[in-house]
Amino acid sequence: MNKAKRTEIFSRLRAENPEPKTELEYTSTFELLIAVILSAQATDVGVNKATRRLYPVANTPRAILDLGLDGLKEHIKTIGLYNSKAENVIKTCQALVEQHGGEVPDNREALEALPGVGRKTANVVLNTAFRQPAMAVDTHIFRVSNRTGIAPGKNVRQVEDRLLRLVPKEFLLDAHHWLILHGRYTCVARKPRCGSCLIEDLCEYKDKALD
Repeated sequence: MNKAKRTEIFSRLRAENPEPKTELEYTSTFELLIAVILSAQATDVGVNKATRRLYPVANTPRAILDLGLDGLKEHIKTIGLYNSKAENVIKTCQALVEQHGGEVPDNREALEALPGVGRKTANVVLNTAFRQPAMAVDTHIFRVSNRTGIAPGKNVRQVEDRLLRLVPKEFLLDAHHWLILHGRYTCVARKPRCGSCLIEDLCEYKDKALD
């Protein structure tokens, strides 16, 4: 895929959704971090249901520590893998209080040192909260990047690196959200909705379902 085609793809996505946002609900960088930790192998809808119960009670590292492990589990038990996630959240809150003055750090190394925070989670926080050019490649972005030809790669890191290199700079900060939303609602896994796709004529997918 050439640069002109990529530029047109993101121009259309931007025209349709000028200010794309994550579907996770949050009001602070800390709330975003915890929501993303909880979202591993879970839906944003499921995470939002849990954090709507949790955040009015505890939405700072100290408040969650005061809640304790069992108290935290009680608020997030509707989310898959909640036992291990609760342990990671408690450890992350301890690290934030002890090492970062209760604030979420704005650099990759410090973020990835937090329990339960991998590269993808760090990328979400860096991009969404701190507006740094980072690409959190989930299953949706991986699928869309490969299927359309925007940035094909054999693994998540390869796709991430290619997106950062190939997406035109003017679109880089929001490309992560556009690609996720496109994969979630249009370029879906089993039967992509090609007939109603905004970029169908630009996409290089060979098996388009145009009905």
